[in-house]
Amino acid sequence: MTYILYGDRGSGSAPVEMALAEIGAPVELRDVPLEGDHQLAEAYRRINPMGRIPTLILPDGTVVTESLAILLTLADRHPAAGLLPPPDDAGRAVALRWMALVAGEFYPCVTRGDYPERFSAEPGHAPAIRARAFEMGRAVWRLVEAEIAPAPYLLGERFCVADLYLAFLSRWMGGREWTPANCPKVEALAQAVAARPRVAPVWAKHI
Repeated sequence: MTYILYGDRGSGSAPVEMALAEIGAPVELRDVPLEGDHQLAEAYRRINPMGRIPTLILPDGTVVTESLAILLTLADRHPAAGLLPPPDDAGRAVALRWMALVAGEFYPCVTRGDYPERFSAEPGHAPAIRARAFEMGRAVWRLVEAEIAPAPYLLGERFCVADLYLAFLSRWMGGREWTPANCPKVEALAQAVAARPRVAPVWAKHI
């Protein structure tokens, strides 16, 4: 039962690869380098019309895009791995809350920060778009920092897929330096995730 994961080093495919490592599921990794915009190539867009990574192909051939959807799909397909609490557990709602916040509010800031020229017909607007994207993205992490109490994970001692998602995305937009200096609780969560035996090799590869 092999998965196929399209992605690139340091990209949104990393937390998916980490989740697969936690599950212990076999995966075939296919590189789609963001440098050079290979994700926009016609051949890849036949797989993912949005021209984004990651894309996961399930063993039955089903295509799943969007990192949040992929991670939730894996959690549901492999309940024994314990990547999410069951539906009647309040911890599940907590995990989904933070994953949805980061996916909905932070991820768009990353896109604007990386590709500001796409968000205005006026090239001169790009620096301001990028600067504002960084401000808004970091405001999201400050909100997370104010609300969470990792011990060592979001749900206390219970690890879940939300830990993977938040930990890795906290490295983006200069987060490797900014997060330790400004969000110590988020940084503690990231370090706890990075130390997990199955995650550690994948984390090191992407970070």
